[in-house]
Amino acid sequence: MRLKAVLICLAFSTVTSAALSQVSVQINVPGIVQIAPPPPRYEPVPSATPGRIWMPGRWTWNEREYVWRAGQWQSARPDYVYAPGRWVARDGGWRWSEDQWRRRPEGRRGRDEGDERRSLDDEQHGGGYHCPPGQAKKGRC
Repeated sequence: MRLKAVLICLAFSTVTSAALSQVSVQINVPGIVQIAPPPPRYEPVPSATPGRIWMPGRWTWNEREYVWRAGQWQSARPDYVYAPGRWVARDGGWRWSEDQWRRRPEGRRGRDEGDERRSLDDEQHGGGYHCPPGQAKKGRC
């Protein structure tokens, strides 16, 4: 009788532990990074250069960690406005949304570049201009 009770307990514990065990599977989707990017670094923008636009620095993923890539100047495109790329939370991870050159709207020709950049940032970031954490208090945004 005692042996029968021990066997029943043993069988029950085996079934219970099998039911409670979990299987964890991580699927690596190309272009999706599981680790959130660090906050943007502040980079002082060098003095304006005619016919060039400043492309801010960014964090890039090298398959192991984030690495900072410094900002740089690039030739401006007539009738286009530059919209910087950004990291977007998507599909359980983070995906880089590439820089874009958008055709300047007809009514906005001749406006200040800062106004154009700010309006594109507003559009891309859901209506609110994005300033890196702590930079607005320092007067840098």
